[in-house]
Amino acid sequence: MMNRRQILATAAAAVLIAPLAVQAQGFPNKPVKVIVPFAPGGTTDIIARIMGERITPALGQTMLVENKAGGGGIIGANELAKSVPDGYTLGMATVSTVAANPAINPKTPYNPLTDFVPVINIAATPNVIAVHPSFPARDYKTFLEVLKKSPGRYSYATSGTGGIGHLQMELYKSLSGVFITHIPYRGAGPALNDTVAGQVPVIFDNLPSALPFIKDGRLIPIVVAAPQRLAVLPNVPTFKEIGLEPVNRMAFYGFVAPKGTPRDVVDKLGAAVRKTLEEPAVKKRIEETGSVIVANTPEQFAAQIKAEFEVYKKVVEVQKLALD
Repeated sequence: MMNRRQILATAAAAVLIAPLAVQAQGFPNKPVKVIVPFAPGGTTDIIARIMGERITPALGQTMLVENKAGGGGIIGANELAKSVPDGYTLGMATVSTVAANPAINPKTPYNPLTDFVPVINIAATPNVIAVHPSFPARDYKTFLEVLKKSPGRYSYATSGTGGIGHLQMELYKSLSGVFITHIPYRGAGPALNDTVAGQVPVIFDNLPSALPFIKDGRLIPIVVAAPQRLAVLPNVPTFKEIGLEPVNRMAFYGFVAPKGTPRDVVDKLGAAVRKTLEEPAVKKRIEETGSVIVANTPEQFAAQIKAEFEVYKKVVEVQKLALD
């Protein structure tokens, strides 16, 4: 038999658990907020807003997108980690926030493997190195020659220090033997604006946010990180083709919730996303950005996050990368 102390402890635990259980049963009964940890205009923002605009019929509630930029995605991701785990606050997880940045930044205030509950990986996208039309190269061979001829003369823009663009470009630099200076921004949107304006000559970006500028001729694509050549950029080689397979990694964008979010709430959210992604109009919009729809399970997404984190941790160790 339980003593009085055990009975009181059990009762207290039940009181704490009960509100989440009730919320799970009636979930969702108010709008769901999604924290995008980068400025508007980047791929993370684009994917989040496509979902936010189209998920209401499947979810039964509106989905509001809120941008919290800074720290290469750390500020927004940390806010999510500290949110109430009731399913009403989600975050967009990217390779930058749950792998690259935690791998290079020992002061990251959250653990990417334990402080979030993966919900669903929405899409994966190729990455691209692109240049301003004034840059003296239009193809990879000439690009490499220009950089090797003038080490330190050129700079490249990314969505932030410690992000996937930063670490992938640093890996590229170490493998190719070039030197080019990093200029970090508070998201892909601002980085693209300055590159398109000619203030920075080179950018490492996710393809969906860079593609409209490439199509308009305001950026010239040089090389892509993708499993094979892309239909939208048939003349642009992959990193694997140029002999740099370790750099040939795609980015991902998925929903994660704070640690402790009930599994049935996670399942409801995942089911709503999956149903939305089945809509031809949504599928078309995402695929038109150059992305591939993933729509996997929480367990599969957790395995992807762990694998990417380990890859970038090794990159940081082997290349002896550190924050400035």
